[in-house]
Amino acid sequence: MVKEGDIKAKVRFEERYAGLLLDYSKHTDLKEEILNKIEEVKKEMELPANTPEVVENCDPSDPQKCALYIEFQDDYDRVSGEFFDKLLKKLCIKECE
Repeated sequence: MVKEGDIKAKVRFEERYAGLLLDYSKHTDLKEEILNKIEEVKKEMELPANTPEVVENCDPSDPQKCALYIEFQDDYDRVSGEFFDKLLKKLCIKECE
């Protein structure tokens, strides 16, 4: 179960791009829970199956260093902010870098 401080988050906004990095390196057992929370928020917001794009990145030299990248490539309607807020609450993340 996710607890406050288990996951580090970094957010990045540009013109019509929004990205959220979730670093769960110290708690790799949380990957499935994070993915489930992403799906919950997508259903709540009735987003298309391919929105947002979710990519996992693990360091090949250290499989314990992993992060998920959640990206909105053409966020014309700016739904990313609401999505990120809901997801961060579900994951007990109170602030981003």
